[in-house]
Amino acid sequence: MSRPDVPQRPGAKQRTGILVLILCFVTIVFDGYDLVVYGSTVPTLIAYDDWNLDSGGAGLIGSMALVGMLLGTMTVGFLTDRLGRRRIMLGSIVWFSICMLATVFAPNEYVFGVLRFLTGIGLGGVVPTCIALTVEFAPKERRNFANAVMFSGYSVGGVIAAVSAITLLPDINFKVLYLLGALPLVTLLPVAYKFLPESISYLARTGRDDEARATAAQFGVLYEDVVSAEPIVAKPDTDAVQSGMRELFTPRWLRSTILFALANFCGLLLVYGLNTWLPQIMRSAGYALGSALAFLLVLNLGAIVGSISASYIADRIGIQKVVITSFLAAFGAVMLLSVNLPMALLFVFVAFAGLGSVGTQILVGGFCATHYPQRLSANALAWSLGVGRVGAICGPIIGGIIADLAFGYQVNFYVFGAVAVAGAAVAALVPRNINAAQAGVGSVSGRPGVRAP
Repeated sequence: MSRPDVPQRPGAKQRTGILVLILCFVTIVFDGYDLVVYGSTVPTLIAYDDWNLDSGGAGLIGSMALVGMLLGTMTVGFLTDRLGRRRIMLGSIVWFSICMLATVFAPNEYVFGVLRFLTGIGLGGVVPTCIALTVEFAPKERRNFANAVMFSGYSVGGVIAAVSAITLLPDINFKVLYLLGALPLVTLLPVAYKFLPESISYLARTGRDDEARATAAQFGVLYEDVVSAEPIVAKPDTDAVQSGMRELFTPRWLRSTILFALANFCGLLLVYGLNTWLPQIMRSAGYALGSALAFLLVLNLGAIVGSISASYIADRIGIQKVVITSFLAAFGAVMLLSVNLPMALLFVFVAFAGLGSVGTQILVGGFCATHYPQRLSANALAWSLGVGRVGAICGPIIGGIIADLAFGYQVNFYVFGAVAVAGAAVAALVPRNINAAQAGVGSVSGRPGVRAP
């Protein structure tokens, strides 16, 4: 219900945060599809006679989209404070959709790689924006769960990519799969333009407090749960408010800022290393193309079920414990994939690898978003995901190097297992009980109910 003391926009209809969740979910579905579709087509690309791609070249092209995502994510961190989250989201959808359409007409592997890079710029803009908006418009006690449901869209997109490849390849040209990635331009964009609200915290931070309160009331959000009452850090000797990105590196937040970047590095290396190379790794282990793509399908199905279940637990026992456990689950699962096991058992461990890689990365995003006050969440996500993209870039390259050097497919799993252990160690070092959103709105003491004067 809207509160009578909060101004309403003329003619505004009461809405719910579920609408924001759905829009962000669908956006991330396309984000996941556009990224995982590359891993689905890697075996076909290497065998494509018109192009001259080996494993190393395929790994390099796989990293190009992730380099673009690094640039896009870091750029969004600086533009969010100026443009707002709504415009960033809409602009990113237009960008990556047009680039996916252009990819269909790539005449050679070089143009294809450049277009994957440009697509990544747009995809990099939507991830931190979707996480920040979802957390902001979700009930305070369900933020981790809402983020996991929303970000499970990545794995849904991965499932769609794998199913599309299994169904359509090798009967059609692989470029048709990239054409599907342009659909948001005519499906998602018009709906998002009409219904996606602007961020409440952005409106408040830019002096549009009445509009911020009206948006909060319209979507059934408690304004004080989003806009912290704690004082914003100011620049020395001035009354100017410090930018969100700069505040992340103040003594209060510096340790968390570094650790979340490292956690994202580990998580994203696992995600993109496995999603890019799992089909080809399993083909190297002797499985047919259809079976190898089925492993990719199970990986993403495991991520969907596992991450939503884990986030439900995280809202009750604390997300940090669940993130650590999920990283360790990834370690156990990928190490067991290096052993010659029956097919049914391999599928079980691949599903757990999905939870421990894609699922853990979803949890890390929620951990970061709820760790900071809402006014810093988008900047914190942009920074940590941006640095984490270096890990994402390394994942496909590492897989390509291992394949070219003929070390054996098991070495991939050993490397991924070591990264998972490092991720668990980093997550364990993140400071606890310092987020105002968890310790009480506007908390300055770390104790619930204590507000800034």
